Amino acid sequence: MSGTWPGWLPPESLAVLAAATWATASLFSAAASARMGAFAFTRWRMVFAALLLWGMALATGSWRSLAGDGLGAGSGAAGEGVWNAVGLLVLSGVIGIFVGDTALFACMNRLGPRRSGLLFATHSLFTVVLAALFLGESLKGWALPGGVLLVGGVMGAIAFGKRIGVAHQLESTQGQLAAGVALGVLSALGQSVGTLVLKPAMAAGLDPVAASAVRMTAGFACHALLWCTGLPMARVQSPLQWRDLAYTFASATLAMAVGMTLILKALQHGSAGLVGMLSSVSPVLLLPLLWWRTGQRPSWGAWVGAAMAVLGCALLLG
Repeated sequence: MSGTWPGWLPPESLAVLAAATWATASLFSAAASARMGAFAFTRWRMVFAALLLWGMALATGSWRSLAGDGLGAGSGAAGEGVWNAVGLLVLSGVIGIFVGDTALFACMNRLGPRRSGLLFATHSLFTVVLAALFLGESLKGWALPGGVLLVGGVMGAIAFGKRIGVAHQLESTQGQLAAGVALGVLSALGQSVGTLVLKPAMAAGLDPVAASAVRMTAGFACHALLWCTGLPMARVQSPLQWRDLAYTFASATLAMAVGMTLILKALQHGSAGLVGMLSSVSPVLLLPLLWWRTGQRPSWGAWVGAAMAVLGCALLLG
């Protein structure tokens, strides 16, 4: 999976597909996360995702890339480079999955999918700034107005996504609003830093499926250690139900096994800044799904924002 990329298709386009998997998975995630608790839900999600990814890596033989097979590595500086890349994957798993994902679902439990999506979408801004500072990337030509349209459209679509005077359980606030906002910003920052750390790791030529498996295992190891401490917040908050486990499995398959592997493939060949921005369209893709789920049509302001985001995507990928 790590070969050359076809020139007719921008590699960053895979980030849009990843955003679609995240949007769909959030429908399975909201109710199960609320009943199980953010820590327990994320831990179970990682278990399912890690099993799926390692199964795929073993079945396809892609796990060999972690040992440097087929990369011209295995000894000396080349072999050391592969191990450094694996170390970056572990660091990314701790920051992006253990911290970022857990904070995201804790935020979702407090603010609902739409408003947590608005806060999480700020990861695109963090990614662009950090990519410019640490990777030397910059937006050139049509990419700059495209990025402005995309980020502005995503923010507008979510901010105006709820019709005035219409309420739904998925839009209610649980607990303190400030705590929910802080968790949302933390999740965005975790996603951004985790993405930036992945760029040099994937440049080493690691297979995206095997790399995703390493990240997932690292994130789960942190959760397992936290669970072993006996902290109440790390425990399942209500008795486990088969329905919740089924939703968690579906969420893990779509968002983590498929979605994050697509992100890694995009980072292997594309710009980290563009990948970060294009993956932020997930909340826009969530709008029609929430309409279907709740029966509440988004406002016209949301559709205008969505149109801006689509135009921004076209300019970035054009």
